[in-house]
Amino acid sequence: MNQDIDNALKGWEFKPGQMQARLVQAGGREVIQMRVDLGILQMETGPRPDGSSPHGFPTYFAYLQNQARLARKADKDFALSEEQCQEADREFAEFYQRRICWLALGNFNRAINDADHTLAFMDFVRDHSPSEEYTQAHEQYRGFVIFQRTQAAAALEVEKKNPEAAIDEVRAGLDRLRTFFAAFQAEEQMEDDGMVQHLRKIEKSLRGEYKIEATLQEQLDLAVANEEYERAAQLRDALRKRQ
Repeated sequence: MNQDIDNALKGWEFKPGQMQARLVQAGGREVIQMRVDLGILQMETGPRPDGSSPHGFPTYFAYLQNQARLARKADKDFALSEEQCQEADREFAEFYQRRICWLALGNFNRAINDADHTLAFMDFVRDHSPSEEYTQAHEQYRGFVIFQRTQAAAALEVEKKNPEAAIDEVRAGLDRLRTFFAAFQAEEQMEDDGMVQHLRKIEKSLRGEYKIEATLQEQLDLAVANEEYERAAQLRDALRKRQ
């Protein structure tokens, strides 16, 4: 059996600083390939990027959730062991690699799904971490995952020809980032952050291109704040119809 990857690399030169990914057929299934400087990383499209089923579960996160449930039933506290921390880190890294591939491929729905998995896993780690050091080692990246999820969610709405909803997704993402910065007592630094500035540019571009001064959701929020309940009810109906 020919075990080299020369044919896979042929015509696909590595470009430093550029995210390169593609979908290919392998053994009757579709897989993701990501070009890296030393060759190719190949990932499954789901559920877990390495194709394994940890302890019979679709992801290691699902396995740990089950372990926590069993501990609760036994009236015991559950904290991650050193080995579990290492395996959790492995899954975080795998989902990160696949998430950036989905973004590069323009498959925004799957990028959102992988981001949601990571954010939920981060919540779990925060609640069951063995130490504050381990918690913070992951929490510092929460803002980046929120940022990528927001990018994907806004792009998906634009793809669905719903620019108002795209703006609402950006605003919701900025609210989540505001909570993230507040957790680190860094609210004053938020507007100087590159991720926030990028999302602000996306919002400004959408408003300019589609001539949107205020989305229905923004109008609704203002009506509620001003106690204009009849107008708020009308705007809620309009939002339901749009959805």
